[in-house]
Amino acid sequence: MKDDYIEFIQRVKKKIGIDLNLYKETQMKRRITTLRDKRGFSSYLSYFEALCKDEPLLKEFTDRLTINVSEFYRNPKRWDVLKSQIIPMLLETNRELSIWSAACSTGEEPYSLAIMAKEHFPNARIQILATDIDDNVLAKAKQGTYLEKALKELPDSLKKKYFTQTGSFFQVEEFLKKNITFKKHNLLSDRYPSKIDLIVCRNVLIYFTDQAKEEIYQKFSKSLKSNGILFVGSTEQIFNPFKYSFHLAETFFYQKVEN
Repeated sequence: MKDDYIEFIQRVKKKIGIDLNLYKETQMKRRITTLRDKRGFSSYLSYFEALCKDEPLLKEFTDRLTINVSEFYRNPKRWDVLKSQIIPMLLETNRELSIWSAACSTGEEPYSLAIMAKEHFPNARIQILATDIDDNVLAKAKQGTYLEKALKELPDSLKKKYFTQTGSFFQVEEFLKKNITFKKHNLLSDRYPSKIDLIVCRNVLIYFTDQAKEEIYQKFSKSLKSNGILFVGSTEQIFNPFKYSFHLAETFFYQKVEN
């Protein structure tokens, strides 16, 4: 049978605005094929036609495209560096910080940032922009309800302070949401915010092609203020940071430097 995957991804781009050419093909194609086969379709185009007619099927497909694995204070040693070194450094010159949690998934990351701000930097004015391409995960993020496993790295004292527990679910307290703005954003096509002090984008770029990653790093650099910081995931070292006007401030933290 003719492989109709190329036409499929062209149609997906027109339908939902996500360019699958910019994702690593082997990983993405395997993910889509597994989902297609699970739903009983023998070709990509028959699957696409079904996506156009069936809203729950389209929602499932979109959720599968966007990688939504997260938890509070994921990789806690890196968060310790953020708390003890990076944010204090940024606050040396300005008591107001603008933080962008890019590809924030279901919200664990921006809420973690908000908790850190309230616990350790109560006198600073910290605004957090939290964005993701997926409307479904943004809705979950705004709601702020989590299973206990997502909070496994949080001390009990913080769970009690910032969440209300109902059965096995933990609901974020409303006051924690006040300094967070949730917004839909496509890293591959939308305009980037400007004058950002800290960008947190972790465990997302590993799914993009090298060309897409280069473009995103360039845009991140332009978004940051001079001396601003980009915080990436534990598998996302930038091998030539100077290409993007970055230098390594700490492991997985890159600071923008003016050329």
